[in-house]
Amino acid sequence: MKSAMSPQSKLPDVGTTIFTVIGQLSAEHNALNLSQGAPNFSCQPALIDSVAKAMRDGHNQYAPMSGVAALRHALSAKVEALYGCHYDADSEVTVIASASEGLYSAISALVHPGDEVIYFEPSFDSYAPIVRLQGAKPVAIGLSMEDFSIDWDQVASAINSRTRMIIINSPHNPTGAIFTDFDIERLTALTTDTDIVILSDEVYEHVVFDGERHESMACHPQLAGRSVIVSSFGKTYHVTGWRVGYCLAPAELMDEIRKVHQFMVFSADTPMQVAFAEALADPQSYLGLADFYQKKRDLLAEALSESRFELLPSRGSFFMLARFSHFSPLTDDEFVLSLIRDHQIATIPLSAFYSNNKPTGLIRLSFAKDNDTLYEGARRLCRV
Repeated sequence: MKSAMSPQSKLPDVGTTIFTVIGQLSAEHNALNLSQGAPNFSCQPALIDSVAKAMRDGHNQYAPMSGVAALRHALSAKVEALYGCHYDADSEVTVIASASEGLYSAISALVHPGDEVIYFEPSFDSYAPIVRLQGAKPVAIGLSMEDFSIDWDQVASAINSRTRMIIINSPHNPTGAIFTDFDIERLTALTTDTDIVILSDEVYEHVVFDGERHESMACHPQLAGRSVIVSSFGKTYHVTGWRVGYCLAPAELMDEIRKVHQFMVFSADTPMQVAFAEALADPQSYLGLADFYQKKRDLLAEALSESRFELLPSRGSFFMLARFSHFSPLTDDEFVLSLIRDHQIATIPLSAFYSNNKPTGLIRLSFAKDNDTLYEGARRLCRV
């Protein structure tokens, strides 16, 4: 059908992304999937049974806008036990329809036209577009290409009277980096006595390796008071398609976020919320996640030890970066497409996580896969 009008785009430079191209080309070449940040294995059967029971028990209508009460109280208790910060279950905890919805609701509610929002590249691809949709300016600061650490002096130089928000993500997608004590010290120093909101994307909060601690904003009172924390049941319980997460914030901030949330989706899926409330009763359902994924990280690293790739450290998340620039002159995009066509293995170019598609000589591998997939993926990469 021919449109009767030509819309004025709010995102005129956003088109078909490399992610879509990779998906289409992978299907054509029957490529093994080490690209998608989603598990290819099932969740615990008991979780599915809980959802089915919730449906049979009649939990099939709208949940309260803020979320099922039992789940909000379970989350409040969990966060206090893990991080030492109490969030009021009624006014400071909201169940959201995916972490993506939580990010959008927080940015839309708290960022205004003319504001500036600092974020760090490489980054999850939705941050900057959401900021732009508010009539605000995203300010990208590049992470170190050596270890993907933050140059806090550069952050200090970027902060001005228009800076409204800083978006952080730890454990970090796509690099696997995590926040350190030094990062916490600098972030605290730069935001104290300001009106800057911290939006903390903590969807991989339970996937931190080698005995390291997750530095949630909830661990640090000076930061918790100005922070919006977004996390994801999908990442924790291997059910990314269920699209349920949660948001934590001081009541004054949460009031504004809920104003947007209620008009976006009103409430997240009810039977899933009932099931997650039951799942949280067993702390091992999330505390065992780091060991589970560390074994997969180590399996993939060992299987790739004879390859030509240089593997970078992964300290958290379920991603690992692999350097190829020392043996190939191709750009990130070209190299990834050649892997699909010539070796039937799908990965993600790190350049896709930069607003200017900056070439890096690195690809991202997901090890959220069953062991057979990881072994076969490594076998194909070792042939490169």
